[in-house]
Amino acid sequence: MANWFGTSWPVFLGLTVVLAGGASALAGRAIAQNWKPAWHVALAALGLALADRFLVYALFEGELLYLPGFLTSYAVQLALGLLAWRIARVEAMVRQYPWLYRKASPFHYVPIGPEAEAGRG
Repeated sequence: MANWFGTSWPVFLGLTVVLAGGASALAGRAIAQNWKPAWHVALAALGLALADRFLVYALFEGELLYLPGFLTSYAVQLALGLLAWRIARVEAMVRQYPWLYRKASPFHYVPIGPEAEAGRG
């Protein structure tokens, strides 16, 4: 499996998932709090995936130009960033418009009020 990531499992988990993934989650949250669309998270994840590949290469002698390793890193960064973006967006909608929406789950809000009640019947 080390060939798939271009590095070892501990380096992948520590650097890609924990360090770069944490940065991606913070970026996703910041993008959502500034009311930016989700595609901004994809751009931030791209930059973080490139930085991650460079750090794997520079610090742990991994392969720099290794497409499967880069795509795996990008997928991790994108997933964590979009997850944090959605959670922050739901929190912002419920906090900003408490008379319109209530939180149904960490990832979903539902409308409240007479319009929502009329639509259910």
